[in-house]
Amino acid sequence: MSSSTADADRHLDDETFMSAADLRSYMSDIEMAKASQAVSAMDKAQQARQDLIRQLSKPIKVTPEMRANLRARVRQAAADGHVEIMIMRFPVDLCEDRGRAINNADADWPDSLTGVPRQAYEIWREHLKDAGFHLRALIVEWPQGLPGDVGLFLAWDKGSQD
Repeated sequence: MSSSTADADRHLDDETFMSAADLRSYMSDIEMAKASQAVSAMDKAQQARQDLIRQLSKPIKVTPEMRANLRARVRQAAADGHVEIMIMRFPVDLCEDRGRAINNADADWPDSLTGVPRQAYEIWREHLKDAGFHLRALIVEWPQGLPGDVGLFLAWDKGSQD
């Protein structure tokens, strides 16, 4: 079969058909493009996580606006019938043991906190604990079955634990 006959055979109703090899190559190209986008997105997510860890590693200045925001969030949650709110979410990298004590509900879990999460715990201990608020930490994300992010929850119900 000549080249022009092969080309003519690949047309039907004025639409060009791809050969099976061309179609496989096209599918491969699409998969490579998707994989490249996924890798790029994962790289960006990993960089954002590292930036967050650096940012949360250093103590912050707690402003009156931040305190007012927390009070407003607590009031709104209570008005909505909730008995706790998540006040912070952070990577387990900010725990000296990568979240082991939190995952095991170890009573000394606060000792593993560093940076801003430690600062949040100290604010609770110094200002909110005696007012009847409770603070608990839970692993809230498990990427690939490993602890990923921790949530700090401020609670005001009688059943909460410190």
